[in-house]
Amino acid sequence: MSTVPAFRAEPLTAVLAHVEAALAAGADTIAIAVLDPDRGRGRYSGEPVDVDGVAHVHRPLRAWIDLADRLGLRLATPRPAAPPLIELRFERLDPAARWQAEAPADVRERYGPASGYARIRKLEEPGFVVDLAAAYRRAALAPTARVLALGVNTGDELALLTEQVPGLDAEGELVGVDHSAAAVAVARARFAGPHHGFHVADLAGLRELVLGRFDLVIALGTLQSPGVDDRALLRQVVQDHLTPNGAIVLGLPNCRYLDGELQHGARMKNFREPELGLVIKDLAFYRKYLQQHDREVFVTGQHYLLLTAIARPAR
Repeated sequence: MSTVPAFRAEPLTAVLAHVEAALAAGADTIAIAVLDPDRGRGRYSGEPVDVDGVAHVHRPLRAWIDLADRLGLRLATPRPAAPPLIELRFERLDPAARWQAEAPADVRERYGPASGYARIRKLEEPGFVVDLAAAYRRAALAPTARVLALGVNTGDELALLTEQVPGLDAEGELVGVDHSAAAVAVARARFAGPHHGFHVADLAGLRELVLGRFDLVIALGTLQSPGVDDRALLRQVVQDHLTPNGAIVLGLPNCRYLDGELQHGARMKNFREPELGLVIKDLAFYRKYLQQHDREVFVTGQHYLLLTAIARPAR
């Protein structure tokens, strides 16, 4: 039977105060007992639940996951406590355990397959996969399409695309650009068809590659990379590399990776909560510019914000 503090009908602010006080006192782990979320199935967070004459407040598991995320904690797998309660254990994250603690000797390999970044597998994040697959469907590509991936790395975005567009790997043309030679080597091995091409180059020299025009251009996390002029690169893509009916999918990171956890929102120094001013400003510019160039624009996503621009239907 659990001996940790139990919260039954107390408001969330009382739970929050307890957890924050424990953190301020230096605790690395905070355990509490709360009503099993399954006892309130179908109710919204905060609705009352009576169990054998005892008043409780329902909170779905999502609420506890959100609380952990906002406080920079890890929520361990819930354990049984005295029925109808479960035990929740929150663990403090290690602020030094970032995906890449040290810069590599060659800055071009900062996101290469030998870097700490390679630990991050976006295709195992449900929100990313579901949202990006939906964006690809909006592009409505034919199997013979030409596709350009900027900042292609090892080609994960192309792997998902070829699953969504049957025949694209065999009949289409996949082109990728990245400044990591090691990442490009992996992408070449993954997509070895005779029509595909992967280039080791900085995006500032994109025009020199003479790549032509494409039915889809993908740039996930690329426009926000250090040293990239995102406005100039977007203009160049639209003016020089997009077919009249071509589509664009842009991905803007809205998260951080810390100690094995994916946390929502960009975090500024001395801010516990996400600060979204810069990402909103960038999205507003991209959206307006693409609309001015005859594109219908959709903005979706959560941890990765996806801007999808497709040609407006003929009137």
